[in-house]
Amino acid sequence: MTIAIGAFGPNAGLAVFRALRASEKVATGAIGGFATFAAITDDGRPIFSVTQRGGAATAFIQGETTGVEPWPEFAGAKVAAVISSGPDRRGDLTKFIPIDPLVGLVTGHRSPSTVGCRGKAMNADALARMQTGIMAADVARAVVSENPEADCGLVCVDIAGHIGVANTERVLRRPDVATVLRRDDETGAAVGVLHNAIRPRGAVAELAASIAIETMTSGFASSGFVTIGARTPILAGQEDAVFCDTSGKVLRVMTANPSLGTAGSRIEGVYLASAVWLGDRLVGRTTFEPIATIEDGHLVLFDGKDELQISYR
Repeated sequence: MTIAIGAFGPNAGLAVFRALRASEKVATGAIGGFATFAAITDDGRPIFSVTQRGGAATAFIQGETTGVEPWPEFAGAKVAAVISSGPDRRGDLTKFIPIDPLVGLVTGHRSPSTVGCRGKAMNADALARMQTGIMAADVARAVVSENPEADCGLVCVDIAGHIGVANTERVLRRPDVATVLRRDDETGAAVGVLHNAIRPRGAVAELAASIAIETMTSGFASSGFVTIGARTPILAGQEDAVFCDTSGKVLRVMTANPSLGTAGSRIEGVYLASAVWLGDRLVGRTTFEPIATIEDGHLVLFDGKDELQISYR
């Protein structure tokens, strides 16, 4: 198998889906065929979606419509993974990602279900060790180190948010292998990516990891929202900030940009990462910037709307 992605965090299911979809758009080689998606739902159930051809484009469908995003219960899962490669794999495709809803899951690339030195499939062996309480990173390293000539790499994800990524020595000798492990310290979101037999080498893994982290840490992972309406004053000041009442209604916007604009100008009405104040409490920073029209020191339209919500975290 060619690519494996495992993630933990807000909307991890959506994150692994979008990461694979983005990879399929740029990569060449053994990709866009079979895919097994797996997740642990918020109510503690393992769920799968599998396809033999088409990858992310056919893994989730609505009636006969392909190219849709995952079911809400999958998209919103905090633990999720995918394994994918070229088309048509024999047998039960769910075996490629063993799951215990109380512990976590294991995906991988090359042949993660190959039998290791303990007489078990290596991905199943990894999950069994996680069930004993060993952390995901330690499990991944231990299983591959005990089977140095096995053709296998593992991505282990546990429900506490730990991710382990490791390849056997045999796989590490390949000239086409890429490995990425990334974590966002603020949210605890994390993703591990392994791939081989697709190009451009390394760039695909970086892209997949970046898409996954962005999905888990964007507005989908917001701490909350404030509401801004037409005729909100915008003032020059020492920082970029949004001042609200305790209910979250924006009272005024401050900008540190000295060129505030003239009547009818379109500007970034609330700059990205502006401080958000609810009363006298700093609660976070904005996660996107609406385009606004300014007239007489007031913001009067936001992306063509009189009112909108701005997320923060």
